[in-house]
Amino acid sequence: MTHEDVRQALSAVQDPELQRSIVDLDMVRDIVVDDERIGATIVLTIAGCPLRNRIRADAEQALTAIAEGRRVEIRLDAMSNEERDALKDRLASRHELATSLFGPGSTTRTIAVASGKGGVGKSTVTANLAVALAQQGHAVALIDADVYGPTMPLMLGLPNARPQAHDGKLIPPTAHGVQVVSMGLFLDGDEPVIWRGPMLGRAIEQFLGDVLWGSPDFLLIDLPPGTGDIALTVAQMIPDAEMVIVTTPQEAAARTAIKAAKMARMTKHPVAGVIENMAYFECTECGTRHHIFGRGGAFEIARQIDSRLLGRIPLDEATRQGGDAGQPAALDHSSPVGRVFHDIARMLVERGHVTAAERPGGEPETDRG
Repeated sequence: MTHEDVRQALSAVQDPELQRSIVDLDMVRDIVVDDERIGATIVLTIAGCPLRNRIRADAEQALTAIAEGRRVEIRLDAMSNEERDALKDRLASRHELATSLFGPGSTTRTIAVASGKGGVGKSTVTANLAVALAQQGHAVALIDADVYGPTMPLMLGLPNARPQAHDGKLIPPTAHGVQVVSMGLFLDGDEPVIWRGPMLGRAIEQFLGDVLWGSPDFLLIDLPPGTGDIALTVAQMIPDAEMVIVTTPQEAAARTAIKAAKMARMTKHPVAGVIENMAYFECTECGTRHHIFGRGGAFEIARQIDSRLLGRIPLDEATRQGGDAGQPAALDHSSPVGRVFHDIARMLVERGHVTAAERPGGEPETDRG
């Protein structure tokens, strides 16, 4: 057992008032690990903290789970005035920086790409939309917020890239005209991320506030599937973000995708539209469209939430091959799939920022064959 094991266990303990991990808040000091005991000092923001007993109990419970028979010792202390002021400044500056860059009044248009479940090609859609927007002359930034399953470095051809630092800020690497930050840029090979909720939120805050993004025209955020901690962190830090929902045609995917759309409504984030991936397979010999996964799921979602269907992306082997090779299909805007991604990108640009009061309805596309 190591000091890092103790920090990892205590990262699940939150300050009830600040709603952040005590590890993230730098409240954990003087970790002790030996054959007989395991423990740490927790430095509270004020000496008379009314929630001190709750913090102690939560910390003891977290360490007991990994103690392996050792005695658990938690000691409480208090921050100095200087430490407390520094913490306030750090919390305020990061949130204010992210808000000023991407919040209300910002020139950057933030689009969070979401799905109700995994396996619908959400990351593929995000990567290709980013490339299409960049090829159309826009400055584009992309945050891979799927911390547990980061795929953007592979899809954009940056599997071995490492961000550089300048004055305490990260300089994001660029691929195909897109600035990218992903947890995958900090991992070696198949190394997993084994974090609890508070650590996930902190990672997204750093991606937003501790990176030299400049002033991109578009910030795309590839959210993890579902409606968990990361989606809520993005909603809190970027209240002006729009949501794009990705689904496949079958009912199971559509039923879960509608949950992501409803979460956007609950957090007062407008839905810019719905994209149907793997919509059909088009036979190159006869031109007939085969709806392998069914049809109509994306349009039904758009209808239910009074949004629009942005586009229907065909099932295409070249798209998968391009993603594995770091050459997204959108690079070839003359290919059938590339044209679809560019058409969707143009729709997003031409329609402009969608406010909570503007949600146009979509129309189903007529298939031939």
